[in-house]
Amino acid sequence: MRLIFEKSAAGRKGFNIPASEVFSKSEFPAKYRRQSEPDLPEVSELDVVRHYTNLSRLNFSVDANFYPLGSCTMKYNPKFTEKIAKMGSFTDMHPLLPQLLGGGMLAQGSLEVIYRAEKLLCEITGMDAYTMQPMAGAHGELTGAMIIASYHKHRGAKRKFVIIPDSSHGTNPASAAIAGYEVVVVPTGPDGTMDVDKFKSALNADVAAVMLTCPNTLGLFNPRIK
Repeated sequence: MRLIFEKSAAGRKGFNIPASEVFSKSEFPAKYRRQSEPDLPEVSELDVVRHYTNLSRLNFSVDANFYPLGSCTMKYNPKFTEKIAKMGSFTDMHPLLPQLLGGGMLAQGSLEVIYRAEKLLCEITGMDAYTMQPMAGAHGELTGAMIIASYHKHRGAKRKFVIIPDSSHGTNPASAAIAGYEVVVVPTGPDGTMDVDKFKSALNADVAAVMLTCPNTLGLFNPRIK
């Protein structure tokens, strides 16, 4: 694929900016002006649209490929959920609206949607509670690690380690460390998945949790994990 500069042709314009009708009292100081014209590509509007559209198709797309990142949720989100989120301007609400005078009354509909979604998830999974506060996979990891730490503390169990595979995201050991744990890394086997035998040998009474994605970050499922 050719660069946009390689498609450039002298004198070709994609858009003409009309002359300003506002009177200017002073000129831009000469010391701040460019001494030469910027080296920008000269292409038509159609060339620009086609070029960047084709360029975007070279990116790995969740719409056209299996998304391999095991700890990310985006590969599971169908398009209709985005449409539902936009209904009633749910996604257009300003996050600070409830803090404004009287703003809490204007946020009750959105709060009800969140509350009902939490209750549905509890009913589906059998969990006692759900939280919608994590905004991304890394937030979810940290939330999970903190819940695990709180659970063990409540039971009086002094656990020290969190096991992660060496193919995990950098956020995995970071979340475990922030929650106060030491990280035990299990290497990847020759098939690209976590070495199950070494994983089992790392398990002991001091392990607080295992952070394991399925599929892993390489997009592979481990058939030996049950």
